[in-house]
Order: sequence, then C-alpha cells, then structure tokens
Amino acid sequence: MAITAGSLYTPTERIDQPLVVVENGVIAEVASRATREISAGLNVVDLGDVSLAPGFIDTHIHGAAGHDVMEQDRDALASVAQLLAQHGVTSYLPTTITAPVEKTLTALERLADAIEADESKPGNYGLRAQPVGIHLEGPFLSHARRGVHPPACLLPPTLATFEKFWQAARGHIKVITIAPELEGACEVIAEATQRGVCVSLGHSDADLKATQAGVAAGARRATHTFNAMRPLEHREPGILGEVLTDDRLSAEIIVDGVHVDPMIVRLFLHAKGDDGAVLVTDGTAATGMPDGKYRLGGLEVEVKDGKCLADGRLAGSVLTMDRAVRNVMKFGNWDLQRTVRLATLNPARTIGMAGTIGKLAPGAAADMVALSATGQVRKTIIRGRIA
Repeated sequence: MAITAGSLYTPTERIDQPLVVVENGVIAEVASRATREISAGLNVVDLGDVSLAPGFIDTHIHGAAGHDVMEQDRDALASVAQLLAQHGVTSYLPTTITAPVEKTLTALERLADAIEADESKPGNYGLRAQPVGIHLEGPFLSHARRGVHPPACLLPPTLATFEKFWQAARGHIKVITIAPELEGACEVIAEATQRGVCVSLGHSDADLKATQAGVAAGARRATHTFNAMRPLEHREPGILGEVLTDDRLSAEIIVDGVHVDPMIVRLFLHAKGDDGAVLVTDGTAATGMPDGKYRLGGLEVEVKDGKCLADGRLAGSVLTMDRAVRNVMKFGNWDLQRTVRLATLNPARTIGMAGTIGKLAPGAAADMVALSATGQVRKTIIRGRIA
C-alpha cells in the first residue's frame, strides 16, 4: 500500500506531498510525490491535508482506560493499548510501580508474555499500541523521594534482586529507574547498562557527587525530571544540576501543566533541547476516564480536576501523549515538527530502538500518526494498519 498526506516529518526532515510505501508492516520507501510517481498496483490511501509523523512512543506509563499494567486481568493491557492508539501512541513501555517482590515478579512475567505475543495484532479490542519492553520503576528508590511508592516495599539495589527481575521479564526490561545515592546502586547501574538497559536516575535525593557517580557507572536518563527529585539549589546543584547540564543524559518530563509549571517546562526545553528532552505521560488507570477512584499498582488513587492523587500526593497523571505534544507547543512556543521529535525519535533512541521505531524511513516499522496543524490526532497507523 501507499499512504499520502499533506506533509511528513521523519521527524528530523520535512517532506511535502509525501508518499510512504508500506510492505508487510514495514516502510519500504519514503518520497515526495513531486519526484516520485505512484506505481501501478499500489493501494493508495490519501489522508488529506494532515502531517504524518512517526507513531508516538510512551516509555513511562502505568495504565489507562480504567486498567493498571500490573493487573492480573489478561484483558487489562489490551484495553490500555487500545486507548493509547487513539491518542497516537504506537509503542510503549508498561511501567511497574514498587510492590512486594513476588507481585512484581508475577507482573514482569505477564508483561513479558504480552510483549512476545505481539500486542499490535488486531483482535477483540481493535488496533492497539504495541508493548516493546518494560520500564521497572522501583523498588530501588530513595525513601526521601519515594513519592507514593510504598515505603515497606522499597529495597536496596543488589545484583541478586536485579537478576530476579531480569529473569522474570525474560530480558524485556528496557528502562530501570534507580536512585544513584543508594548503597549498591552503581553496581546495579553498571550491570544493567552492560545488558543494554537504559538506566534512568529518579526518585532520588542524590547530591551532585552521587549523581555523577551514577552517570559514570552508565546511567543515561532521568525519570520525570523535577518530580521526586532533590530541588535545584544554587550552591548545591544536586541531581537536577547534573540532569540539566550533562548532554549524556536524556530526561523525561511530564508536560501536563500540573507536575511542572509551564515556565519550568521552557527552562527544561532550553537546557535539554531537541536531542535530550523525552515526553512521557506517567499515565495511570484513570487516563481517559471520568473523575473517581482507581488503582495504581497496589495503591488507590483519586482523580479530580485533572489531578491524580494518593494521600494528597501526586500519583501519576491522566495525561495523553498527544496532549503532551500540544502542551509543549503552547508552553515552549515550539512548532509541531520540533515537538514530535520529543515523543518519537528521542524516546526510541533512549531504549535502543531508533532503527525500527521513532522515525519514518525505509526499514522502520510502519507506525505513524496523522496530525492536524495544532497536533490533534486524525489517524493512527500501526504496522501499516490504519485505526
């Protein structure tokens, strides 16, 4: 098949009047209709005057559509993935929350099953985003900056515990969040990095020295920057000083207007720029649902007026990735092409998958989102299938 539109963002380049040829769910060719005639026999789908971009990638999400990714219900993940697709997400990392070890191990096994089953296939839930790995958030977190993660379930980082998680996930852990100041953290960071895991520094009270030690051990990302972190001080820059100035670190940010003030979003964008900023939602089961009470792992959270709270603390969000893109355009005064990179190529690079997702180029998965000029989702395309 061939897909045409008004424009296309690869995302680093813009092509007007694009022609995308898809074969067996993979992009075979990306060209402009100004220089390439449409071959006879191609099934042409014209999406009209929209901008095609790579499908969004959410590398930090706990749930949606009333379901949590750690639920035992086998249909839960399918419901989450269907709602994600409606908001332009084509790939995601289901993200765990700190829980008793046995519960975490069971959840990791279940998530590995879903990844290996290829959740992009259409079924009773229609087209849905594909889980491409797991983000392990906890239990190697700081008590001082734990947020709503249950304190009784936090653990010191050890190679033995990490190995248990790795084996349960069957090697599908793509990101692990860890507080670098904890005893044993650097050993786990080094081992996880050696196995190809993106180690993300977060839920941390680390000073600058401890943070730099974590980076030296292999950490290359920060988890929901500013949230659950030691604040930036002018005489003790701490973890935020390193995150904002070290070009080796990419950095997540939740741009919902709740977790981070719009002015701080602008500061963050100036600091991390086009290459280092990564949009995440930190979405919970309440995403896409009315106000009420929902589950986040073993916690009960309440949503009211766009805020997701547990015991008065922020507990994830109800943000969707398309809204995050629009908020960056609004808060940072960025154009659409520049912004979509933060939800596509940048997260793909952090998890080592930029060769197959996060860009529109020959050999990449035919995962695309059709957007209006203001960032509204018009169509989502997953492996060449149009939702």
